[in-house]
Amino acid sequence: MTISTRGAAKAPAVLVLEDGRIFRGRAYGAVGETFGEAVFNTGMTGYQETLTDPSYHRQVVVMTAPHVGNTGVNDEDDESRKIWVAGYVVRDPARVPSNWRSRRSLDDELVQQGVVGISGIDTRALTRHLRERGAMRVGIFSGQALGDEEALLARVKEAPQMVGASLAAEVTTEEPYVVPAIGAKKFTVAAIDLGIKGMTPRLMAERGIEVHVLPATASVEDVYALNPDGVFLSNGPGDPSTVDLTVIKAVLERKTPLFGICFGNQILGRALGFGTYKLKYGHRGINQPVQDRTTGKVEVTAHNHGFAVDAPLDKVSETPFGRVEVSHICLNDDVVEGLQLLDQPAFSVQYHPEAAAGPHDAAYLFDRFVQLMEGQRA
Repeated sequence: MTISTRGAAKAPAVLVLEDGRIFRGRAYGAVGETFGEAVFNTGMTGYQETLTDPSYHRQVVVMTAPHVGNTGVNDEDDESRKIWVAGYVVRDPARVPSNWRSRRSLDDELVQQGVVGISGIDTRALTRHLRERGAMRVGIFSGQALGDEEALLARVKEAPQMVGASLAAEVTTEEPYVVPAIGAKKFTVAAIDLGIKGMTPRLMAERGIEVHVLPATASVEDVYALNPDGVFLSNGPGDPSTVDLTVIKAVLERKTPLFGICFGNQILGRALGFGTYKLKYGHRGINQPVQDRTTGKVEVTAHNHGFAVDAPLDKVSETPFGRVEVSHICLNDDVVEGLQLLDQPAFSVQYHPEAAAGPHDAAYLFDRFVQLMEGQRA
């Protein structure tokens, strides 16, 4: 991947899908080449949080909102240490950012971090194509990377697929760190970083939780050396079938309060004995309707997942760790959006209750986690 200088962003660019469809536009961000899985995000805002979400590692994100970059980039809204998307696709990038917190343009930030993008294409047509054909491998090429389109397509087909990809180790923290409780400390939580976003430990800290963020490679001994009141499984990228379930099963065996989100929901499901499968085009955006079956309420939620848990919706399931029910479902397609254990303190959701860019309908789930730890302590 080569990085452009400012002013080179008007260079011709092409987007090549693995099924042979090609879109032509102009370079946006870095000039060069990149490969990944083409997915679309339906959010109309929160692009900075999307770009810095580790769950998008090795994915080329297509924004369905036509106008992107209008609020620029600030120094407060990043969800992690860098931009993780493999590539970025927009229709109409803002020429001049306008926001009181803006420090630089989105184009400049993409250039600085070496993220190859493309603009000026029909993102509506591309999104409809992905909905009909499914998420697939893609390449973006600009500048000296441009060439014979047949050869470019061959290179796209050589790129690795998301099924079978083990990516958590590539995005996790290298060293453990602590996010202190805000105010009086009430609990200690061991958070397994599979691609955690910054807002997650912050919301727990607001509830009096001291959060010890551990690498994805943490052992059972590493977790319990903290004498935790609870264990948290974060979001993250890749195929959940590639994850070692030793730690999760140990937590379930010891009946330590457990809360998982997104990737954490999928690997909890696998630890319970359920399968996982790849969705046709996934759920990505901040406007997904989910019903909490424990209350009957419908929430508008933030999603970023291409895999889902295969669990029965119509009955309580018997597992090696007790009874489990599906607690949340997506109202668009009945995908499992949450699991709840009935015989011990553990639950998970597939979506993002910590959504920094909103909506915040599901933030109460962190309170539910606190209640589990209170109940266990009592």
